[in-house]
Amino acid sequence: MGKVVLYSSVSVDGFVADQDDQPGPLFDWLSSGDVPLDESGELKVSQTSYDYTRPYWDQIGATVVGRRVFDLTDGWDGQPPGGIDHVVVVTHRPMPESWDAEAPFHFVDGVEAAVTKAQELAGGRIVEVAAGDVGGQVLAAGLVDEVRMDVVPVVFGSGKRYFGSVDAQHLLDDPDEVIQGDRVLHLRYRVRR
Repeated sequence: MGKVVLYSSVSVDGFVADQDDQPGPLFDWLSSGDVPLDESGELKVSQTSYDYTRPYWDQIGATVVGRRVFDLTDGWDGQPPGGIDHVVVVTHRPMPESWDAEAPFHFVDGVEAAVTKAQELAGGRIVEVAAGDVGGQVLAAGLVDEVRMDVVPVVFGSGKRYFGSVDAQHLLDDPDEVIQGDRVLHLRYRVRR
């Protein structure tokens, strides 16, 4: 089984979006450099951020998101973001009626089932879990091996929390990596068991 990584860009005060589900400047670092991060050429980062981010992205086999993220992004028009092979959507509702059943999206009920399905699809590669409510639920269930954060120098004051509504303490090890990019600080922690 591949490791399970909780991941997102985050404000200094711990939010992945504002109260209106808008990321504001959280993704500005993805267009602040001159090194293309993917084939589209739309994402350009500093060389330091590229050296940290690209190898990680190349290891992701599946991503787990909540239905809210799926709806807000319109399911990325059926194309998983960042070249990821599969997206597992945690939802209590069926897939949208007009949804292309051939798209590599899988709709499941519950975070445990989502992680199990994602690990099956990832084939030993990393399972990435989007931070927020679903990510916090996966952490609370004891299924997260690592936390990655791209900390952006902005304070939101309120909004959607990185760890969702986690209401218990979870210890992380000291950071494995602390890398300063352009307008971003990349952090990686292992979750203590």
